[in-house]
Amino acid sequence: MADAGRVSAPAADPQEPSVTRAAPPADDAASVAQRRADEALIVDVDGYEGPLDLLLTLARTQKVDLLKIRVLDLAEQYLTFVEEARALRIELAADYLVMAAWLAFLKSRLLLPPDPEAPGPSAQDMAAHLAFQLERLAAMRQAAAQLMGRDRLGQQRFARGAPETVARHRRTDWQAGLIDLMRAYARLKTRDEFRPYAFDRHDVFTMEQALERMRRLIGFTGDWTDLAVFLPEGWQADPARRRSATAATFAASLELARQGRLEIRQDSNFAPIHYRHRSHDDRP
Repeated sequence: MADAGRVSAPAADPQEPSVTRAAPPADDAASVAQRRADEALIVDVDGYEGPLDLLLTLARTQKVDLLKIRVLDLAEQYLTFVEEARALRIELAADYLVMAAWLAFLKSRLLLPPDPEAPGPSAQDMAAHLAFQLERLAAMRQAAAQLMGRDRLGQQRFARGAPETVARHRRTDWQAGLIDLMRAYARLKTRDEFRPYAFDRHDVFTMEQALERMRRLIGFTGDWTDLAVFLPEGWQADPARRRSATAATFAASLELARQGRLEIRQDSNFAPIHYRHRSHDDRP
C-alpha cells in the first residue's frame, strides 16, 4: 500500500533514450570571459598623468605600432571615454577636456577633404605630430623603466664595508730655461704696470697738416734746411707734441721726395735731417 503523503515519480521507460545536456567547453568559457573583460568600462582617471598618458593607453589597446597608429580611431576612443566619464558624473581635469576638443577638431579635419588653402598645418601633419608625441612619451616611459630596473645600491648591490684609501703623491717637474724665466718675469712685471694709452687729439700733428705746411715753406727755404725749421710754432716746448710734429713732418717729407719735389740728406746716423727744394731743372 502506498504512502499518501509521498508522490512517486513514474518509472522511466527502458526503451526511451535519455537526453544529457553537455557543459560548454572550457576554451569557449574563457573566451567569453575575456571578451566581457575587454568590453567592460574601466575608468581610472586618477591613474593617468595627463591626456597624453590616456591616449598612450588607448593606443596600446589597439595593439598597433605607434609609428602606424590610426589617429582617427584613437580620437574616437578618447571622445567615447570622455563622454562615458561625463555620463557617470566623473569630474575631469581641464586638460582632458581641452584634449577632447582638440581631438574632435582633428577628427573633423581628417574626415573632410583636405583644403590646400586652409591656414595652419594640415590634418595629416597634426596627426603625425600627435603620433610623434605619443612615441616620445612611450620612449620616455621605457627609458624610465630601464633605469629603475637596474640594480640599486643597498638593495641588489652593496658597497665594500672597509674601503681602502690609496694615497696619491703628485710631483711636478718644471722644465724651463733662462729665456722662459725672463719671459715669465717680464709678463708678471708688466701686467700690473700696463695702462691703456690715451692721448689728446689736440696734441697730435697729422701728416696732412705737415704736408700742407711743407708745401708752403719748401720753396722759400733756399739751401739745405734743418727739419726743425718746418715744425709748427709752439710745438717744440712740449715733448709729446714735438715728437708728433717731428714724425708727421718726416713722413710728409718722404711723400714730397717720392713726388720729386724735395731732396733729403743725413750725414750720419742720428744726425740732423736736412731738406732742400728740388727745382724743375734738377728733376729727371
